[in-house]
Amino acid sequence: MPLRHPTLVEDGAAVLVLDQTRLPREAAMARLATLEDAAHAIRVMQVRGAPLIGATAAYGVALGLAADASDPHLDHVLAVLGATRPTAVNLHWALARMERVLRPSEPATRRETAWKEARAIAAEDKTANAAIGRHGLALLRARQRGGNPVQVMTHCNAGRLATVEHGTAISPIYAAHAAGIAVHVWVSETRPRNQGLLTAWELAEAGVPHTLIADNAAGLLMMQGKVDLVIVGADRIAANGDTANKVGTYLKALAAREHGVPFYVAAPLSTIDFACPAGSGIPIEERAAEELGAGAVPVANPAFDVTPAALIAGIISERGVAAAGDLAQWR
Repeated sequence: MPLRHPTLVEDGAAVLVLDQTRLPREAAMARLATLEDAAHAIRVMQVRGAPLIGATAAYGVALGLAADASDPHLDHVLAVLGATRPTAVNLHWALARMERVLRPSEPATRRETAWKEARAIAAEDKTANAAIGRHGLALLRARQRGGNPVQVMTHCNAGRLATVEHGTAISPIYAAHAAGIAVHVWVSETRPRNQGLLTAWELAEAGVPHTLIADNAAGLLMMQGKVDLVIVGADRIAANGDTANKVGTYLKALAAREHGVPFYVAAPLSTIDFACPAGSGIPIEERAAEELGAGAVPVANPAFDVTPAALIAGIISERGVAAAGDLAQWR
């Protein structure tokens, strides 16, 4: 699918990202030319979605080494970017990968090496997400009933806006649409940031039929038999299959289990944190109270929740589909 608005492009000196804080009102690019620009873009969610955060962080390292590629400054760059978002493991995965490549190299060659590795991370994200789409397509085919559209529910945005290209949870939907399979998407809005609007925006661009719903309408739709399967993305998957995703995901998984609706998670292998044994060890980001617009009222604003592996029918990665409790095969 040709992209009218790519999420990330670079020219060897700067990176242009689609500013998601301005969507869906307008599609505008933000130019990242410095370490501070990249860290700000991640922190304020100009870029969001675990895979895209990881790719942006990789480019942030390259930008940060432009004037100073010494060991102390490399430490500084990694620390600044590592402090931007706590939950999305792709951020720390990308930074660790950049450090492994850059640490042994001489400062004189680090800038070029950093750009090369950031490009590799971005290219691999595209390839992985395309594979997720192919593997997930089989799940949608299996839910076809005559000529009726396959009814898919998603939550938050795990489409191409959350990645360098294709998306994770939305990638199988794009693959089905391209294959001529009738599909309709129930798009959950995810308050307070209403990120379902981003999914609705990109599905509209792709011509995929969809309906935006309030978060709390999901259980009713499943009760009414209007949902064939749920596919969501992930910000971190623990070694046992417990999965952190946008807050509200856990409630959808509970409703799906109650009503016999299969619930899948789609994410690249870089989102699996094998060093984290279970979901209880996943840090949950607490966002600013101002996002809820509640004035002086006491506010709790967790950005994510954790869905236990027992509620997940399968995890879709670039390697295929595995039971949530059987991820060791991908280690």
